[in-house]
Amino acid sequence: MDLFETKNISPMLLNEVKEPFDDENYIYELKLDGIRCVAYIEPKSVTLQNKRYKDVTDIYPELSEIRKCVKKRVILDGELVVLTDGKPDFYALQRRSLMTDSFRKSLAAKKNPVQFVAYDILYYSETDLTDKSLMERKEILSKAVTEGHNLSVSRWIEKNGVAFFELAKKENLEGIVAKKKDGLYFIGKRTSEWIKIKVMQDEDLLVLGFQPDENGKVKDLILGYYDETGELKCRGKVYLGVSKAEQKIIAEFAKKNTVKRPWFDKYKNVVWLKPQLVGTAHFMHETESGGMRQPVWKGLREDK
Repeated sequence: MDLFETKNISPMLLNEVKEPFDDENYIYELKLDGIRCVAYIEPKSVTLQNKRYKDVTDIYPELSEIRKCVKKRVILDGELVVLTDGKPDFYALQRRSLMTDSFRKSLAAKKNPVQFVAYDILYYSETDLTDKSLMERKEILSKAVTEGHNLSVSRWIEKNGVAFFELAKKENLEGIVAKKKDGLYFIGKRTSEWIKIKVMQDEDLLVLGFQPDENGKVKDLILGYYDETGELKCRGKVYLGVSKAEQKIIAEFAKKNTVKRPWFDKYKNVVWLKPQLVGTAHFMHETESGGMRQPVWKGLREDK
């Protein structure tokens, strides 16, 4: 089946290591703090899909113009980002992603546009490229796409992963990704071909409940996860970074989705929820008790 016509690509996933490394068989790119996206682009149209195959094209109207960057059909793997002072700002991107009013979206698109940063090409000129090596795909990407109209191509360096990681750390960036030069693209699979090394730790967690403020509104979020045995565990709570828009979403969800207090209830005055909403917490490291040190809420995820 033609990859462009079926539009059912789940992007290749990354493994993770704790320490950076130098290796001449790898290239290194910045890990961008955004939302993973597969773009199906031809000269007359653009379709953007997140990791769960959801069409998000209409959420980011400014990206309709990236069709002008190609002359033939392409499928690009990349990241949606919003830049603040030249650096990816996930919170600004999250605010954009939650907008529903078309007028507000059009204003935001002009004031703080979303960028599509392409770091791989999976299809070009009616040809599936997933069985070609990474460096072959990079070469094709450089020729198939012209930067502009809120589309750019990810830069990379060779060999010096340790120094690159230290630079990312110094600049308070999320981290780096090491990619094997001769690696193929495995749709929907997690492989050691791509390895992320993070400065700060992100973890996708279930919203287990919340502690309301004195007015009954959502305040602190209680977060958790299923362990390898399938048992529900509590990771801790977070209050920094929860937007008003997300508070409304969680409060609306709570109207029909509350549950009895779980066995690990160690907090007072909690509204416990069915473990269905997923979001990302950003923290320094895991504590000895399995909690999070200095957690900040990054936002709900619609793709999980």
